[in-house]
Amino acid sequence: MQPVNPTDAIAETTRPLRNWQRRALVKYLGAAPRDFLAVATPGSGKTAFALRIAAELLSHRTVEHITVVVPTEHLKVQWAQAAGRSGLALDPKFSNSNPQTSPEYHGVVVTYAQVAAHPTLHRVRTEQRKTMVVFDEIHHGGDAKTWGEAMREAFNDASRRLALTGTPFRSDDSPIPFVNYEPDRDGVLRSRADHTYGYAEALADGVVRPVVFLAYSGQARWRDSAGEEHEARLGEPLSAEQTARAWRTALDPAGEWMPAVITAADQRLRQLRTHVPDAGGMVIASDRTA
Repeated sequence: MQPVNPTDAIAETTRPLRNWQRRALVKYLGAAPRDFLAVATPGSGKTAFALRIAAELLSHRTVEHITVVVPTEHLKVQWAQAAGRSGLALDPKFSNSNPQTSPEYHGVVVTYAQVAAHPTLHRVRTEQRKTMVVFDEIHHGGDAKTWGEAMREAFNDASRRLALTGTPFRSDDSPIPFVNYEPDRDGVLRSRADHTYGYAEALADGVVRPVVFLAYSGQARWRDSAGEEHEARLGEPLSAEQTARAWRTALDPAGEWMPAVITAADQRLRQLRTHVPDAGGMVIASDRTA
């Protein structure tokens, strides 16, 4: 993205907000917290919300610089483009090896891996100016122990930290940096969000679409390494080993079950498109072959 005059750019960030974004913005500006966790369902506009807060803090000189941390390289470009549409200039090409950027940028976009590779560099940059750090999908901050430690070292002295996620938890229960936890009824520590906008609310507001999951059963047959034949019905109670083997058999694209399920899904999608012309489908696989 090309840098622009910072003062001129901030004045352009007055795009209309969705209701949930407006409520969260009012809450944020009223509390002026150092740390804020916004949990919002995917597709609801977390990026636009964060950029609006960044614009407000820059315009009031509460902060002087923005650092956005994202999970992947591709998202660096997406964030920079979204910021550009909102009148903010973020540098997606900032690198650890050449940590220079034009003073006309409002900030930079980096990855969690990039921060983990050189946390001291990012700590020094954060200390040099009043910095707001935006953590996109902050649950990725616990992907590796070193990542969490690096985040704390790099951004412990940030003036403001805004954490965004649609899933404020991890399957491995690793603590997420800069997120507050409190015990639930069973004494299990759960992350505490400062503002939550769930799927049901987003659906009622027309922000997201309804998602349809159809359950399909079927019979799986396979032979083990000893040549013994096994059979199981998908969805019925099985041991963990049997369940894993049955699903590996069923999900084999060379078998009979997957083509049948995809054909049935295609027929269902065609039916939906008679009254929702742009309805879409999604296939999620365990891996892919280029």
